[in-house]
Amino acid sequence: MAGKKVVITIGRQYGSGGADTGRRLAEELGLGFYDKNILRMNSDESGIKESYFHLADEKAGNKLLYKIISSLTPEKGAPSFGSDLISADNLFRFQSEVIRKLAAEESCVIIGRCANYVLDGMEGLLRVYLYADIEVREARIREKDLYDEKEVLKNIKRIDRERRDYHRYYTGRDWQELDNYDLVINTTHIGVDGAVAVIKNYLTVMGYDLEKDFH
Repeated sequence: MAGKKVVITIGRQYGSGGADTGRRLAEELGLGFYDKNILRMNSDESGIKESYFHLADEKAGNKLLYKIISSLTPEKGAPSFGSDLISADNLFRFQSEVIRKLAAEESCVIIGRCANYVLDGMEGLLRVYLYADIEVREARIREKDLYDEKEVLKNIKRIDRERRDYHRYYTGRDWQELDNYDLVINTTHIGVDGAVAVIKNYLTVMGYDLEKDFH
C-alpha cells in the first residue's frame, strides 16, 4: 500500500455495529483488521500459547502479527513473562505493545482494546466512536441470537458497563467522553453502511485519497 498512513480505532456501544463497521471499512479500504478475535487478551486464559501466541498463529496468515509477538521480550516497561503472565494488568501491557507495533508498521482498523488511548498523539490516528438508540441495539443483538429474548437488554447493559469500567481502569478516562474521539457517529438510522460511508467521507475531507492512499 502506498500513500499516507492511517490507523482507525473504533470504540462502540454494544450492538451499535462497531465491529461490523470496522470489518467492512477495512475490507473496502484494503486495511488490516484487528478485533477481539485476534487480540484475545482475557485474563482467564492460561499459558503463553493461549494468552499470547494464539494472537499470532502463523497458520492464520498474519505474518506481521506473528513477527511482532514473537519478537517481544521482557524489558523495563514491557510485559512480564514471569509468574504474573496472565494477570489482567500484564495482559493489557502486552496488548498495548502489540497495538503500538502494529500501528507503526501498517495502516489498519482496530476495534476496542483502548486503542484510542494507547495510540493517542500518533500521526495519522482517527479515533471513532459509534453509538445507537437502545431499541436498534436490542434488535441487532437479537438477530445474532446470542441470548434468550428476556436476557438481551440485561446483557447489553452488562457489556456496556464492562467496557466503561475497563476503559476507565486502564486509561483514567471516561469511555464515552467526546473529547476522546475525533468522529462520533449515531448509527441508529444509517446503520453499518452509513457509518462506513461517513468514515470514508471524513478521510476524504482530511485529505486522504481513498484510491491512492489505500489498497
